[in-house]
Amino acid sequence: MYAQQTITLLFAGDLMQHGPQIKAAEIKGAYDYSSYFHALKGEISKADIAVANLEVTLGGKPYVGYPRFSAPDGFIYAVKQAGFDVLLTANNHCMDRGQKGLERTIRMLDSLHLKHVGTYKNKTERLKHYPLMVEKNGFKIAFLNYTYDTNGLPVISPNVVNIIDKEQIKKDILAARCLRPDVIIACMHWGIEYQTLPRQTEKELAEWMVHMGVDHVIGSHPHVLQPIEAHEDSITPERHLIVYSLGNFGSNMSKPDTDGGAMVKLTLKKVFDHTLMQDCGYTFIWTSRPHINGEKGYLLYPSTYINKELEKEEHNYFNTFLNRARTLYKRYNKGIEEYTVN
Repeated sequence: MYAQQTITLLFAGDLMQHGPQIKAAEIKGAYDYSSYFHALKGEISKADIAVANLEVTLGGKPYVGYPRFSAPDGFIYAVKQAGFDVLLTANNHCMDRGQKGLERTIRMLDSLHLKHVGTYKNKTERLKHYPLMVEKNGFKIAFLNYTYDTNGLPVISPNVVNIIDKEQIKKDILAARCLRPDVIIACMHWGIEYQTLPRQTEKELAEWMVHMGVDHVIGSHPHVLQPIEAHEDSITPERHLIVYSLGNFGSNMSKPDTDGGAMVKLTLKKVFDHTLMQDCGYTFIWTSRPHINGEKGYLLYPSTYINKELEKEEHNYFNTFLNRARTLYKRYNKGIEEYTVN
């Protein structure tokens, strides 16, 4: 029995690398992302387990952005150094560089000892490593990860990509339950891009997964924020966290609300060997870009930076994002409040 019987998990949105982001990081043929996560590194590293959606491949050169991503290796080094522990790889861009890209991404993550879930070299690897079990502070956390599609690109045998299919998800939830984890967390790549409200489809799927035994659901893909719900179980004293979309965690997208996102912090506590949600909260993040910050590059800021010395244009864009995000969450969120990064 561990003396510490709490654990904190932090979830971030879509890790993107568009062409201008790659170009901004290039210095004499190398790629420097050392300042990219600087303002958030403390918060990310402080979590016992930090999770994000890796929506690029690490397919090697040529390094390219949209529509078929292959990010520089330097980017994933920075992700590791920022403090992330688990990366989600089942998303609509995971086959962007074909079989070579999928398999090289897995090799790169393994070489950095970054845990990952969602894509596999073959069925044997999936059977061996899925569900992903992460043990920390005396807790066993089971992670599931699925995507709605791979942008129509074929998944080349023997590779495996977890696609949203209720029959398969049911089998995986039952397999996870047999491992007797303290909690099961399903990370879903779903929804409609740029829509700030989830469809009934996502709501029903989340409800069904909770009914099947999933404790918390974390969503990605729309590239904008969607509501968060932390609600009481109708039968047990448990609370379930449902996040429909955390938005972007760094991108070069230009559509409204795509210049930021949120991080969600979830604290779990064991009570007589029963694991409950002790606390949860969200904090907003925003991405500054070269054309509005005087060519300082792409920088991720927490909401507390709105009161610090920023370029005038940075402040204006940042403030617009925060006002829209807070209006959305104030209207639609349930049972969760904003917290600030110190």
